[in-house]
Amino acid sequence: MKNIWSWILIIVISVFVFNNCLQKNVYNEISKDQSFIDKLRSIYSSGNSSTWPKPTLDSKAVPHFSEIGHLPKVEYPLDNPYSSEKALLGKTLFYDPRLSGSNQIACASCHDPELAWTDNKTFSFGHDRQLGSRNAMTIMNIAYATSLFWDGRAESIEKQSHMPIEDLKEMNEHIDIATNKIAKIKGYEILFEKAFGSGKVTKEKIAKAIATFERTLVSPQSKFDKFIDGQSSLFSDNEVMGLHLFRTKAQCINCHNSGYFSNNQFENDGTALLDSKQQDLGRYLVTRNPDDAGKFRVPTLREVTRTGPWMHNGAFTPLRDILTFYNNGSPEAPKKKSTVYQGITLHSKKSEMLRPLNLTVKEIGQLEAFLGTLSTRMQRLTPPRLPE
Repeated sequence: MKNIWSWILIIVISVFVFNNCLQKNVYNEISKDQSFIDKLRSIYSSGNSSTWPKPTLDSKAVPHFSEIGHLPKVEYPLDNPYSSEKALLGKTLFYDPRLSGSNQIACASCHDPELAWTDNKTFSFGHDRQLGSRNAMTIMNIAYATSLFWDGRAESIEKQSHMPIEDLKEMNEHIDIATNKIAKIKGYEILFEKAFGSGKVTKEKIAKAIATFERTLVSPQSKFDKFIDGQSSLFSDNEVMGLHLFRTKAQCINCHNSGYFSNNQFENDGTALLDSKQQDLGRYLVTRNPDDAGKFRVPTLREVTRTGPWMHNGAFTPLRDILTFYNNGSPEAPKKKSTVYQGITLHSKKSEMLRPLNLTVKEIGQLEAFLGTLSTRMQRLTPPRLPE
């Protein structure tokens, strides 16, 4: 009997000691993790990005890489300098549905300031309630894009501004007819006079005015911007770790870099769905280069939590699904990797930078937390009074 009690006592003591050791180890691990996070917080919020940990970059990303940070000052073209009068004219035209064939659809129909200058739809409704074939990208921070649309078919905002007007599914109006309609509206004469020194309405002036207005649509300082400027207490531990993962293990920074959080390049992320009803050849339709089949412009991540659904086809929502998709290496169905288009066999060649990341569920959550710091509060914009 005495031996039994002795053994019980030994077991109890052993369990007690083991639990103490276990708790101590857990505490030490937590303390170690917290120390690491505190160190990262200090470095990233120092105001000096040159002291940040070295980013994990693929060799293919290096030529187009610049460090993430603040948005630079907007540069206006020499042949289309900024003026408040021109921006006001552009804003007015942006909201005017008379540029469309039905006189019911304006640029603002698909780009709502309260929805981060998109419409939060998979595909937008256009002329005659037709559905578009691609998701409407946000035009916020468009001034920093070096090409426009998912396939980059417009080289400038000025060139881009006419395309939705003439698109049969969008506004369905010839630009010359749209220009003549605006020219017949007496109230526009003084707006063009103030903006360009002449009341004459031309399609070139319309393009320049809309482009000038769109270049003013720049995100205010985000939580991220304030944090890296020294407000270290703004970020939670998860947001700090998310920032670090973004630049290292998750390798998001390969494509989403610079203050714009995009390298302005075209990449194939395995979502072209070739040889299916949802097939989209992307950049190939512009360049006719077979290597561009399935490539799309890398979108900005500024305001990302407000601009869903995401991808060129609006296929992903919520944001966690995209992160999981990339964490798995952007898997692409074998049967949707090739197609025959106009007699030419095309193959989807997914970017070599996309590979399984082995992020844990916790790390995916931390990454998502960081992305939230790139978004700002909803903007309210008073629509202009349309001329008569």
